[in-house]
Amino acid sequence: MHIDRIEAKSILDTRGRPTIETTLFSGTLEATASVPSGKSTGKHEALELRDADDSVAQAIKNVNGEIATAITERDFNSLDELDNFLISLDGTPNKSRLGANAILSVSIAAMRLSALQENMPLWQAIAKRAGTTPSTPRLFVNVMNGGAHAGFPSNKFGTGKLPFQEYLLVVEGKTSETFPIAQELFAKLGELLWKPGVHNNCGRLASTTSMGDEGGYAPTFDTLEKPFELLAELVKEFPNTSIAIDAAASELFHDGVYQLLGKSYSPDELAAIYRELVERFSLHSIEDPFAENAGTDFAKLTATLNSPSTPLGATTLVVGDDLTVTNPARIIEAAKNKEINAVLIKPNQIGTVKEALEAVRETYNAGWEVVASHRSGETSDTFIADFAYGIGAHGLKAGGFAQPERLVKYERLLAIEHEAETR
Repeated sequence: MHIDRIEAKSILDTRGRPTIETTLFSGTLEATASVPSGKSTGKHEALELRDADDSVAQAIKNVNGEIATAITERDFNSLDELDNFLISLDGTPNKSRLGANAILSVSIAAMRLSALQENMPLWQAIAKRAGTTPSTPRLFVNVMNGGAHAGFPSNKFGTGKLPFQEYLLVVEGKTSETFPIAQELFAKLGELLWKPGVHNNCGRLASTTSMGDEGGYAPTFDTLEKPFELLAELVKEFPNTSIAIDAAASELFHDGVYQLLGKSYSPDELAAIYRELVERFSLHSIEDPFAENAGTDFAKLTATLNSPSTPLGATTLVVGDDLTVTNPARIIEAAKNKEINAVLIKPNQIGTVKEALEAVRETYNAGWEVVASHRSGETSDTFIADFAYGIGAHGLKAGGFAQPERLVKYERLLAIEHEAETR
C-alpha cells in the first residue's frame, strides 16, 4: 500500500466534543475514518490525546505532520506492517505521544482504503485479514442510560437514579428481522416512560425521563428492580429477546465498597444482587460487574453464574470491558484466571485495527464470546458494524435509536446483510 496524502481535521461527536477525522488518499481512491470518544473509560486504555481546552488539535497536528511525513515516504506490504510502523513511531506503551485517537484514525482509514483497493466490502476485508467467518451479530440496543451516561456524577448517589450505566435489550436473528423488533421495543418503552403520572401495567412509574449519552432513555425509578421489571414485561412479547446490563462498576466503586442508590455493598453482596437479577430476569449478559482491577471477583461471579446450581447455568455472559480494554495481554491474563467468558472489543481502547483483531483472536482462543462496541461519544462512522459482522461477533453494541450517529450503524448492518446475500 502506498499513501500519497493525508488530511486530518476536527469534527464533533454526539456529545459536542471535538474528535478526529482522517482521510487517506492513494491514486484515485480515498478513505475516511473518524474516531469515537469514551466517557466511562478504563484506566488501562490507550491514551486519547486531548489538549488542555479539550480539543484534539495536537492529535490532528501529529497526523498531518509527523505521521503523514513518515508513512507517505514508504510503501507497506500489508496493513499489519503499517499498523506496526505506527506503533513503533509512537514508541510508548499506551500511545501517549502521538495519541491513540490519531493513530486509530489512520489505521481504520487504511483498512477502508485496502478494501477499496481489493474491490471488496469492508466487512469481507476485515474477515480476510482476521481469518474469521463473518456472521450477523445480535443487536445489543441501549434502551435506558444510567450512571455517568445519564449525567449522574459517580460520586453522588441520590435515590431514583439508575445506578447501572446501560440497560440493554438483546435481539437475536437476521438484522432485517431484529432491527424492526428493536425499534418497536424502543418505541414502546418510550411511550411508557414519557407518560408523566401514568403507571404502566406493572404498576411502575418513571418519575422523570430524559435522554442519555448513548441515545437511550434516562428515567428515574425508586428501586433497583423496577427498570428490570419494566423491560421483562416488554421482552415477553417478542421471541429471541432478552435483557443485558453494563454495570460499569468502576464508576460505582468508592472506598472499598460499591454505591448503588445511596447504599453500600461489598463485592459479595453485589454478586448476590447480580445472581438474583439473573434468576429473576434471565439476564443475557452483565458487563463490568466489578471494578476494573477486581479480577478475583469477576472470576467468582463467572463461576457462580455458569454453574449447575444456577437455574440458568451456562447461559449468562460475564463481559470484560474496563477489565480487558481490548488489550490482548490483559485478555490472556483474564483467560488464565477464568475471570470472564466474553470480551467487549472497542478499537479505540487499543489504538490500531491490528491490535483490536489480536484481542479478538485471544478472546476466541479462550473459547469466549466477542461483543463489538461503539463509544458514548460517537460519530457517523460505521466501521464498528463492518467490524462486528466481519469477525463474526456474538453481538454489536451501537446505542439507542435517539441519535442518528447510532442509527447509521444499525442501517449499515442491514446493508451488509444485503451485500452478503447477493455476493
